Amino acid sequence: MLQTRSLRKLLATQVKLYLREPIAVFFTLFMPVALLVMLGFIIGNEPVPELGGRGHLDANLPGYAALVIGIVGIAGVPIETATRREAGILRRFRATPLRPLTYIAGDVLANFLMMVLGVVAVFLLGRFGFGVPFHGSLPSLALGVFLSAAAFLSVAYVLGSVLPTARVATVVGNFLLFPMVVLSGAVVPQQIMPETVQNVAKLVPLTHVVRLFGGLWSGHRLSEHLLEIFVLGGFLVVGVALAARFFRWE
Repeated sequence: MLQTRSLRKLLATQVKLYLREPIAVFFTLFMPVALLVMLGFIIGNEPVPELGGRGHLDANLPGYAALVIGIVGIAGVPIETATRREAGILRRFRATPLRPLTYIAGDVLANFLMMVLGVVAVFLLGRFGFGVPFHGSLPSLALGVFLSAAAFLSVAYVLGSVLPTARVATVVGNFLLFPMVVLSGAVVPQQIMPETVQNVAKLVPLTHVVRLFGGLWSGHRLSEHLLEIFVLGGFLVVGVALAARFFRWE
């Protein structure tokens, strides 16, 4: 069972520790917003034929929001988890009266909150800072963000469980993240990519986050994105099962 009072204190502490880490804050909260600002001021949002009559901000906003999900899930959490294991922090946590489930819940919730905060910051800046129109449903978009964040966090804890050191987690995270970001359409719209590349991109998990965010922002119903929901839901279920099986305290 969860220790509710301890969980609240742990969650507050975990968030404070996250905000005190410059690299984590930069990639979660600052970099996607900075990319959006540069795109908005340098290129603008005039409609272009290559993007089906949409502007660059219209096309890239969902991708920049998905970028937060990918960075935290593939690089941030695995490196953080491996670092804490190497430093003996996880072992010391396990030796306290704090139940293991309480620690894991606090850590997951802290990373989930920061991930959602980064996504919301991108969407709010796009909508109110640059006037990118929102045609969707807030509840549907919120569900899409929740599912995407949960799916990538489950994968994050699998990686954090099986990768032995922070150095290995850094190498593997970067190896997985950069091709995924490029192919998924998170920074370059897939519409301008060759057809062969677009077909390969369908195998990339982050592609489904970009497409889900893009569709829900544009006004699509959740029922129009059953493939993306199925894929992300599958990652969530399998990731939770594998993380529960392989999570190591030391």
